[in-house]
Amino acid sequence: MSDTGDLKLSAARQFIAAIPHARALEMRLDALGGGAAEISMPWSEVLVGDPRTGVIHGGAVSALMDTCCGAAVMSHPEGPTATATIDLRIDYMRAATPRQRITARAEVYHITRTVAFLRATAHDEEAGLPVATATGAFTVERPKGGAK
Repeated sequence: MSDTGDLKLSAARQFIAAIPHARALEMRLDALGGGAAEISMPWSEVLVGDPRTGVIHGGAVSALMDTCCGAAVMSHPEGPTATATIDLRIDYMRAATPRQRITARAEVYHITRTVAFLRATAHDEEAGLPVATATGAFTVERPKGGAK
């Protein structure tokens, strides 16, 4: 990775670490750049939605995917300065395997002057079918007088 890429990744890690829910969920920024991001979080007993099975609550998966999508928007080459979720549709494909790290990957597939459109997936450590898939729309806030 270039020095500029390393600096951007470091700044993004600091930003993610400063978000209270990301800290509480122990999210870790694993990759970032070019309108794509990868963020993971560990399984935690405090996030279990079904004590009988130990399966993590869907809300934690949703928060992970939303945060990952926002990071992907912020890393887009057109350089948005801020973003917010407009819409995020999540389809849960299967229960996440208890005690496994969950990794979300998001990518901007289209961006307009004011809206970015994304696709994302979340996987646990098992191979195969994702835990969840998502599509979303996020605001694109640009620098004043900057790129259009």
